[in-house]
Amino acid sequence: MQALGLLDRSIKAATDEELAAAIEVLDDDHREGLESFVEGELAVDSVRAAVKTGRIDGTMEAIAAIISDAALAACIDQLGDNADNPSTDQLKEVLPPIVEKHGLAVARIMLAATVAGEAPASAIIRDLLKNDDVMALPKVEESEAATVLDTSKRPADEQDKLRAARKAAKAAKQEANRARKAQSASAYRRK
Repeated sequence: MQALGLLDRSIKAATDEELAAAIEVLDDDHREGLESFVEGELAVDSVRAAVKTGRIDGTMEAIAAIISDAALAACIDQLGDNADNPSTDQLKEVLPPIVEKHGLAVARIMLAATVAGEAPASAIIRDLLKNDDVMALPKVEESEAATVLDTSKRPADEQDKLRAARKAAKAAKQEANRARKAQSASAYRRK
């Protein structure tokens, strides 16, 4: 679940301009693939909407894979034999040219998609997305608590009086039950 959170954050961190640029450079096959996941015209807003609604059914991961496919291919190519399980240093060495060519947003999406895909290097990549000076995702903004609406039907003082009356009625009922039980018990003992 944490991996999907990182992927979601990487897409949210991408500016509209960065996403538009990533969509613009897609070849026809990738563009067609992306169009199959979005409703309406292929644009930044429709991609973001598809990501938002596709967190559960795999659409978010598919969109990320399509957007970052060229960057991932370049990363695998540059890592060579170390592509399956690179070290932190190896990744840090190959990422700057990928960021330069594909953009920081696409590189982050690529890394987050790799973590979501449960790659062997997920722990290293997760650390980069959280702590690296360049690749780290922006911190999640604290959401403001929603304003609490007063849905009470009565003013507070009136409600307090009603509570007190209910409490007194409950106490009287309990006392009546105790008296009835005591009377019943004494009648039972006389027999």
